[in-house]
Amino acid sequence: MGQKVHPIGFRLAVSKDWQSKWYAPQGEYAEQLHADLKVRRYLEGRLQKGAVSRVVIERAWNSVRVTLHTSRPGLIIGKRGQEIEIMTADISRMCKDSQVKIDIFEIRQPELDSSWVAAQVATQLERRVSFRRAMKRAIQTAMDFGAEGIRIRCAGRLGGADIARAEAYREGKVPLQTLRVPIDYGFAEAETTWGIIGVKVWINKKEEVPGETPKRPRRDGGGRGPGGRPQRRDYNG
Repeated sequence: MGQKVHPIGFRLAVSKDWQSKWYAPQGEYAEQLHADLKVRRYLEGRLQKGAVSRVVIERAWNSVRVTLHTSRPGLIIGKRGQEIEIMTADISRMCKDSQVKIDIFEIRQPELDSSWVAAQVATQLERRVSFRRAMKRAIQTAMDFGAEGIRIRCAGRLGGADIARAEAYREGKVPLQTLRVPIDYGFAEAETTWGIIGVKVWINKKEEVPGETPKRPRRDGGGRGPGGRPQRRDYNG
């Protein structure tokens, strides 16, 4: 039996916040829930992979506010705001002609955003880059930008193998059972010629302590394991 606890749901009301913020009576809850799922699928299909890290949907009576967390706001806005206008009209139709407002929140350090890192690894796998090279490169970049720890797991027909398997690399501290540790979780799928490869990323963002001076990003690759390589774990299945 595998562990099925979702890393975000496990930390709700402790260190994570909900991605859908609204209240509905019993007769309207299912309808609005499916509308939220439809909006998320629409944004995922319309926008480029990795462009949006997180989608937050808020409802208040007849209005819907959609907040997009992205590292490339210019790609979402488009020329003269054309993309925003198109998405606003489409989402309004999905939500029964409600008033829709789309907000853009820019991510300053995408290298420490788990969803962005997972999307980048998935994109490299689709371009037939070696999965080990893509994973190690993402780990090195995240540690250089000041991550306390990172773990990446790829599962599927890695390298075109006949039997699917999973490989994981980890560096630093990634305590998944400690709720006060700010663990960021992201997932992406790489659609390769051999099939779909799932990519999961856990990033431990160091908890800021009042009065402590933040460390500068490392550029020398220090703090790595023996031989300067990240830890590796293989899972056969």
